[in-house]
Amino acid sequence: MAFGIRRKELLAWKEKVAKGEIAFLTHYWIDDRFPGCKTVTKVGCSNLQKLIQWGEKYQLRPEWIHRQEGFPHFDLLGERQEQILKEEKMFWQLEKFK
Repeated sequence: MAFGIRRKELLAWKEKVAKGEIAFLTHYWIDDRFPGCKTVTKVGCSNLQKLIQWGEKYQLRPEWIHRQEGFPHFDLLGERQEQILKEEKMFWQLEKFK
């Protein structure tokens, strides 16, 4: 279940993804499969090769890309999420959900 996101943020993320840009979207998220994880960051890009290359920097496998929604993306959770957001200098996304 996703929450803590504004429609404007979601639409901006979708627009960037559709344009072939690497886009980040962090929101609160609860899923019993991932106890202790309260947020998820979706890193998307409609250019699959670009997204795959971006993911390689962080040892993210191409088969982990969610493709069914029309907005290809990786889901980042937990410590890996925090590490990547820091390396990508997405500090505002970290601060918003701490």
